[in-house]
Amino acid sequence: MNRFKYHIFAVLTMFAALASAQDQQEKKEREPGHYNQSRFKQLYEEFATPNNYRSASGAPGPDYYQQQADYVMDIELDDKNAKIFGEETITYTNNSPDNLEYLWVQLDQNVRAKTSKSPLRDGGGVPMAEQAGAFVQKYITEPFDGGFVIDYVKDASGKALPYTINQTMMRVDIPQPLKSKEQISFSIKWSYNIPDHTVNRARSGYEYFAKDGNRAYVIAQFFPRMAVYSDVEGWQNHQFWGSGEFALPFGNYEVNITVPADHVLDATGTLQNRKDVFSKEMMSRYERAKKSYDRPVIIVSQEEAEAAEKNFSTKKKTWKFKAENVRDYGFATSRKFIWDMQAVKVGNRDVMAVSLYPKEGNPLWEEYSTKAVAHTLKSYSSHTFDYPYPKAISVHAKNQGMEYPMICWNYGRPNEDGTYSDRVKYGMISVIIHEVGHNFFPMIVNSDERQWGWMDEGLDTFMQYMAEQEFGEIYPEAIAPNSKYPSRRGEPSKIVPYMAGDQSTIAPIMSNPENVYQLGPNAYGKPATALNILRETVMGRELFDHAFKTYSQRWKFKHPTPEDFFRTMEDASAVDLDWYWRAWFYTTDYVDIGVKGIKKYYVSNKPSKKMQEYMAARDISEDDLPPLVYLAEEGSEDADPDLKGKSPSESSQSLKEFMMDNMTESERASVKEPKYFYEVTYDKPGGVPMPLIVEYTYADGTTKNITYPPEIWRKSDKEVSVVISSQTELTGVVVDPKMETADIDVTNNTWPANEGPSDFDKMKENIKGK
Repeated sequence: MNRFKYHIFAVLTMFAALASAQDQQEKKEREPGHYNQSRFKQLYEEFATPNNYRSASGAPGPDYYQQQADYVMDIELDDKNAKIFGEETITYTNNSPDNLEYLWVQLDQNVRAKTSKSPLRDGGGVPMAEQAGAFVQKYITEPFDGGFVIDYVKDASGKALPYTINQTMMRVDIPQPLKSKEQISFSIKWSYNIPDHTVNRARSGYEYFAKDGNRAYVIAQFFPRMAVYSDVEGWQNHQFWGSGEFALPFGNYEVNITVPADHVLDATGTLQNRKDVFSKEMMSRYERAKKSYDRPVIIVSQEEAEAAEKNFSTKKKTWKFKAENVRDYGFATSRKFIWDMQAVKVGNRDVMAVSLYPKEGNPLWEEYSTKAVAHTLKSYSSHTFDYPYPKAISVHAKNQGMEYPMICWNYGRPNEDGTYSDRVKYGMISVIIHEVGHNFFPMIVNSDERQWGWMDEGLDTFMQYMAEQEFGEIYPEAIAPNSKYPSRRGEPSKIVPYMAGDQSTIAPIMSNPENVYQLGPNAYGKPATALNILRETVMGRELFDHAFKTYSQRWKFKHPTPEDFFRTMEDASAVDLDWYWRAWFYTTDYVDIGVKGIKKYYVSNKPSKKMQEYMAARDISEDDLPPLVYLAEEGSEDADPDLKGKSPSESSQSLKEFMMDNMTESERASVKEPKYFYEVTYDKPGGVPMPLIVEYTYADGTTKNITYPPEIWRKSDKEVSVVISSQTELTGVVVDPKMETADIDVTNNTWPANEGPSDFDKMKENIKGK
């Protein structure tokens, strides 16, 4: 190596050594475990190893399988005694490569049995105050006996099968193992007492209307249901404690439901005997509804429902339904129901948007329910896949928000005089969008809710946010003038109080829903916000939307895991997101990025003192080096006041000579040389790396927005510095000016620092005051 090349190498080595020394010092200052690579290393340790069932791309593998459970059921509802009876035959197909020694069946109603352990699992002392209903339920009334009564379990020949009930799970012991690709049929006869869902917040049950003596029923988890057997869990037989929802296989259903003859009923599936249960007028209205795409058609009017409330028929009527490729079943019935329907064009198919509600829901429900159903089907379909089922039903139920294939229960009740607040209106529209949206996640993209609550609630809440904003644009008359739809979750700022909260009550998103303190923020709000930020700020809409639609279409009518989602989002976008999944989903870290400091520089004609000392120690002279341009910090010992305010080419002979030798006269004349140079240092007190979004303001009133990629933190997790050059003086710096990243503390987001308390501080003080 000749001397000239050696000196160039020595100087470059010096620069690298100085940077390395700075990096090592930063490492010493960090908290244990906060080393750089931990944020950006791949998720190999957290992810399951790809295999023939689930590929590394996030798609189903060549040997992917899922079981099938088909049901034939005869159900009768005893309205007088609020009891339900059923006989069902389950045909179970073993598509797995394994031989199954026994079968597991879910008995979710046992969570309300007198012997249930669910009420005993949470500790806690005497509360300072408690709602009257909760107090009565805990200390005054006898526990409700709502568990299943199993009359028998029999095989296809009628022979009794032994079974063992463990809380909410029933193991059915079969005579010999069910081999791969074989089927087995068995029958169960059962009954249980239906709970008043307004008392104990059950997911299904009835509401009693004292003024007219009627009940409105919303019935689900009402039959013994097959558990899932998969390549991931084997049997998913985790107990149902109340919060973790459901894991169910797909199947076909034939269901006959017998209710009082004056009831109105709708359910999962296609009604098979419409002419037997509809009046001629109802049939005529139904035919009109099938062709009405702009507004609902009333099938049963409020006047007709009010007349029916006064009569309590002793006769019975059976409604017969069939449903194909659904993972669950639900129905609603009452003589109080008003009924309306509207056709919705989804792709090349017509889907019926349906609402059932008592007069207590009007006028709000007649105005907005079916409109919200129709909008949800269109919005969600545009972002995922065309809704495949024949209908979607919204049922009015007090304080309810619960979902099943093709049917859901929703709250939102006006005052007795028919008036209602914006809060009630928006709450009703939002819950309908959310619960109808659950048809997509998890009714079709069939994730394991019992294990991963966020995979349905979080994805659905994200989709809900987009649908709500679109609703406000399509129906501006429904919202306040010159405003957007007031979504409760989804916007980054809405999750800040949770992420900034007490770490002892916060769990990672990747937690079982039974094991978190704050299920709403954990499973709904935070993942929805994370996906919204991913779409709007990290990936961009085009890349995100393609990847999200790819995931939805890959896994519709299948059982995805979190890894399948994470891998597909990267596979379909070419964006490395392991750092994002780790920070947002696997930790409880928060976002906090700020401006630490700013130094001003100008071009100098001589090296800094530190560089001169380094060169002298290695016997390097300036004559040995290529032409270099030096920057001196204003006010430092290297500063030369005579050079302040001059252009770079005036200050640096090397730069001037370079331009003379390499640029034409016209090129030199068109060059706009920067007069100001700034080193802006940003720090990251929060653990979550995010894009560094900055707005720079200059003395001439102009602004410049730069988004540095999140990888800017990959080598220095604590702080980074960037150089800004400009022709005018820098007067202001703002980090995250549009509040896109859920930054929990904006007091450090500006330079010069803002005086007085920040909005975040005001919010904290307000919370303390309450």
